[in-house]
Amino acid sequence: MSELFNEMGGGKGQTRPPYVDIEAWLKTISSTDVERAKREAENRFRRQGITFAVYGDDAATERLIPFDIIPRVFSALEWRRLSAGIEQRVRALNAFLHDIYHRQEIIRAGRIPHHIITQNAAFVPEMVGVNPARGIYAHIVGVDIVRVAENEFYVLEDNCRTPSGVSYMLEGREAMMHLFPDLFVQQRVAPVDNYPALLRKTLESVAPAGCMGEPTIVVLTPGIHNSAFFEHAFLADEMGVELCEGGDLFVSDGALYMRTTQAPQRVDVIYRRIDDAYLDPLSFKPDSAIGIPGLVDLYRAGRVTIVNAPGTGIADDKSIYTYIPDVIEFYTGEKPLLKNVPTWRCSEADSLSYVLDNLAELVVKEVHGSGGYGMLVGPTSSKQEIENFRAILKTNPSNYIAQPTLALSTVPTYTASGVAPRHVDLRPFVLSGDQVRITPGGLTRVALKEGSLVVNSSQGGGTKDTWVLED
Repeated sequence: MSELFNEMGGGKGQTRPPYVDIEAWLKTISSTDVERAKREAENRFRRQGITFAVYGDDAATERLIPFDIIPRVFSALEWRRLSAGIEQRVRALNAFLHDIYHRQEIIRAGRIPHHIITQNAAFVPEMVGVNPARGIYAHIVGVDIVRVAENEFYVLEDNCRTPSGVSYMLEGREAMMHLFPDLFVQQRVAPVDNYPALLRKTLESVAPAGCMGEPTIVVLTPGIHNSAFFEHAFLADEMGVELCEGGDLFVSDGALYMRTTQAPQRVDVIYRRIDDAYLDPLSFKPDSAIGIPGLVDLYRAGRVTIVNAPGTGIADDKSIYTYIPDVIEFYTGEKPLLKNVPTWRCSEADSLSYVLDNLAELVVKEVHGSGGYGMLVGPTSSKQEIENFRAILKTNPSNYIAQPTLALSTVPTYTASGVAPRHVDLRPFVLSGDQVRITPGGLTRVALKEGSLVVNSSQGGGTKDTWVLED
């Protein structure tokens, strides 16, 4: 593993420019100040109900996501470079989605094997020939990015289905502005609090062509027991739209309606936070109790917009990830501005042989996995864990991809023993509608365990406020 890049200190023993004021601030606050701030932040999140559930947790309890009070900082120049690569990637992903559900030119050109698309569980045949408003499929995308050097970033994965975490970004910023207002006076930090307004503007911009006047928007949630329910309710409230469950909506006379205490109200745009399979029992899982019968046929007829569109999961499937550099070049005519992590497809015999021989050095992930579940981090796993995983991998190799263990950058983080470096990733949030809008910064997730590379909250990770300094 190469030398770790410290984002505050760099590799030359000098503080990097974006962190000069943060370093000075850290020298002024006492351990008492830190403990007070951590308690206030925790109490604030508890009052707001910012919790998440860990699936499979025997305790079955809601947990607070840990919040670290030392912000992660990017310069304006760093962010401009990142933004250009993020926008290029998201535009290419939407072009790819349109193509594979229409002419499939990328398959005809031999850039992606036919079976990788059509035999993929995330491919939705019901979307073939559908033309969504403005040609946008993935309206809300979270692009997970890691850093390994001063100017070296990699995209770890694309989240095109129902990306979560934006509420933590917004509430983390609110907490920091409440706890340390002087820091925001000293530095010009790009705001993120306009995200809900921009999200609503994006949703309005993709209303069906037949929509007359201001579109009616709803957020569709599976219900209170979903791990991200707080975020569903938070975003609906911030946008000033209704939060609905499937039973609150129904299809009638070629339109979607919401039940109200008065007359039913027509709905034009659904920001759905439930998976494809549960959207409509008439088109997908017939036993779905949280979907809306007839919704997909209505969508195919252009009478309602679903955000993100059904079938977008094919663009963030990890078996497709390995082809994204080709996807970008095919649809934009440009080289990717952000690199992919080198990846072995375990479905291929030579790659599988290499992965099996080097499990102790690799990270192996399920192609449909998320949340840090079902994966092996070789360097931090025991011999027994590696051997157990080897048996699973041999049983179903096409279900996995493998990647080298990257030397993720570190940022200063408060721990029980004081300030220490911890590994981080970044999830910027991208909105695509009448234009592409990228929130400056996004959600920084931090691996709070010493040496850990897994930042997911479900695996013990926390979050930080992410600052983009304005020129």
